[in-house]
Amino acid sequence: MPPPSIPMPSGPTAIRATRLIFLLSGIAMSAWAPMVPYAKTRLGLDDAQLGLLLLAFGGGSMVSMPFVGWLSHRFGNRRVIVTCGLLLSLALPALATASHVITLLVALLYFGVMLGAVDVAMNAHAVEVERMERRVLMSGFHGLFSVGGLAGAAGMSAMLALGVPLMASSVVVTALIVVIVLTQRSGLLPGVARDDVKDSVFRVPGLLVILLGMLCFVSFLAEGSMLDWSAVFLRDFRGFTAAGAGIGYACFSVAMAAGRLTGDQVVQRIGPEWAVRGGALLAATGFLLAAGIAWPGASLFGFVLIGLGASNIVPVMFSAAGHMPGASPAISIATVTTLGYAGLLSGPALIGFISHGSSLPMALGTVSGMLMLVAGAARIVRPRQEKTA
Repeated sequence: MPPPSIPMPSGPTAIRATRLIFLLSGIAMSAWAPMVPYAKTRLGLDDAQLGLLLLAFGGGSMVSMPFVGWLSHRFGNRRVIVTCGLLLSLALPALATASHVITLLVALLYFGVMLGAVDVAMNAHAVEVERMERRVLMSGFHGLFSVGGLAGAAGMSAMLALGVPLMASSVVVTALIVVIVLTQRSGLLPGVARDDVKDSVFRVPGLLVILLGMLCFVSFLAEGSMLDWSAVFLRDFRGFTAAGAGIGYACFSVAMAAGRLTGDQVVQRIGPEWAVRGGALLAATGFLLAAGIAWPGASLFGFVLIGLGASNIVPVMFSAAGHMPGASPAISIATVTTLGYAGLLSGPALIGFISHGSSLPMALGTVSGMLMLVAGAARIVRPRQEKTA
């Protein structure tokens, strides 16, 4: 039962609050990107040193996610979102002022832990809202995360370009995070542990949850390959200048945001299985088009197809994990998210390894083949009968 001071929110109120928390998460994560060059210069880091330090962010998220899944199941998603959201707000100022490598390392670990905690809890909360409303909502929620990602990076970059000091810019984003958390707290569902599931953090997840996580691994790997390799590919193989090569990732990002914002209607119309199968095949086609046709326009169109195709794969899989019969949504989503983040972290290195042994177009073609495997395994997201307490 929710605390007496916070009544149970209505469906529309819970939907709005969930959307804003996803927006918050996207803003917080992407606001760090424009700060990276400042940290590199301030500490005198070379590329290798910076790369190793940046692993702390993803590592912190991965380490915390299984435990946070148990916390969300045990104490409710609202408490985790509010507590970790407020703690998350402290991370950006810490990153803006870190004056030593160890300080930056600790700040990145802290940032990763808190952002990972919000990530797991907000997705578990989204499943609760879907269950309450009895309709598909997950893709739209993730669409707001994508919008937040674009807004956070653009907003922080704009402030810095206008001459606003780095610390002051980070405080502006921090204040926004705090305002969103505090104003939306009453709109979040309390989240009560269900009687039909065990709440042990040490419980081994079911085989279906593990398989969902492996498919998310591939989808996150595809997204990571766009983030880290699209600009390099366009510069080295399609004749783009270094300054203009970023347009590839922009095409991908805008297409993904558009696909997610319209994704709920798509999933409702064709079903989750075909949303994953069709999306994976579309993204695979995009990789083949970009890698196989030596024309810049074809590559950019391929990146658009990748964004549209991949847009709803992860939301549908998170929703499927959260609705697994007899399993805690929070713990299942924590498992799937952890495996997905493993793909996001290891994907760029895997692409680099394959590229070193052959070529970057061949490596991107390999991602296409992996996405075809996702399409073949799409049956796993078929709705299953949930047990009720």
